[in-house]
Amino acid sequence: MPVAEGNARVTPLELFFDLLFVFAFTQVTGLLSDEPTWNGFLRGLLVLSVLWWTWAGYARLTNRLDPEEDLIRFVVLAAVAAMLVVSLALPTVFGAGGVVFAIGYFVLRSLHFVLARLATGADPEWRRATLAVAPNALLITAALLVASRVRGNAQLACWVVAAVVAYVWPLLGRAGGWEVSPEHFVERFGLVILIALGEAVVAVGAGAAGVRLNAGVLVSALLAMAVIACLWWAYFDWVVYVAGSRLEDASGTARATLARDAYAYLHSAMVAGIVLFAYGVETALHHTASPLDPVPASALAGGVSLYFVAHVALRVRIGGGLGRGRPVAALAAAALAPVAVAIDALVTLSALALVCVALVAYEVVRHRDDRAAIRSRR
Repeated sequence: MPVAEGNARVTPLELFFDLLFVFAFTQVTGLLSDEPTWNGFLRGLLVLSVLWWTWAGYARLTNRLDPEEDLIRFVVLAAVAAMLVVSLALPTVFGAGGVVFAIGYFVLRSLHFVLARLATGADPEWRRATLAVAPNALLITAALLVASRVRGNAQLACWVVAAVVAYVWPLLGRAGGWEVSPEHFVERFGLVILIALGEAVVAVGAGAAGVRLNAGVLVSALLAMAVIACLWWAYFDWVVYVAGSRLEDASGTARATLARDAYAYLHSAMVAGIVLFAYGVETALHHTASPLDPVPASALAGGVSLYFVAHVALRVRIGGGLGRGRPVAALAAAALAPVAVAIDALVTLSALALVCVALVAYEVVRHRDDRAAIRSRR
């Protein structure tokens, strides 16, 4: 089976595969809502971590393959089925659904290696690096299977092991196997940001469902959409261009490590921030005229803060320094978390929207020439 040519665009089949992650993100938000405690908060992040590295592995794989080839297409569709099983098991993953989740995860990761074996046109180093993550898949599957049989702190410890293995493993081997076709890679990770933002929009609808659509709810929904629009603007007005240009300009090991750090690692924080915000806003729309509890308050404001912190870290990673606007926005959003437990959710959303809109306005005015220069390169 052929390797995809450099700078190939994302295919419809990849988009179809990614639709299952929309469902998975929705399930993670539901998991957080079902247990609005710090323990539930941690559980949700651990599940999201395992899901993220599964998706990132497939994104790296299809970056080098042509997923529209007949046999590869069937394997990818089988992975879609496995991802559906994983997503369906998510609501009860810490209970009766734990075994189903673990088995579905194992099948999903196994199909990843099947695709790697089918890549007959791939260079030997790329294939070795891809197949070398098999112990990673086995360790995580083992941790998930043990987690399905135990409860309490022991179960949580197993999930921590799974998440740590998922996050640490890519640091081994000097980013071997992370050689990428830049245009496809940038587009694929940009689309996963859109997927996460789409989940936030779904959360607005879920939060408004079952409550009377009074002025407070409608205004809160519009404020939430303003925040989501600003999160979209912040990424697609700057990050997608600058990071993509840096990736194209780099080569060899420098490109591989940049792809791993800027996309696999820092985009995971962006997606986590959006998912946390989605959970917080769904809760806020149910209680617009009262303060939020500590966990949803932290998710609402902290999610936006985490998103901008990841942007700042990305800027530092590509050599652009800290900047001014996004660090300030991240700190301002974080400062709202302890305040949100004492003021109405509508007021919290208003303040959060003000922070985000102010950031966009500042960057449009302050960096007008830089933005035009960056966009002209595309």
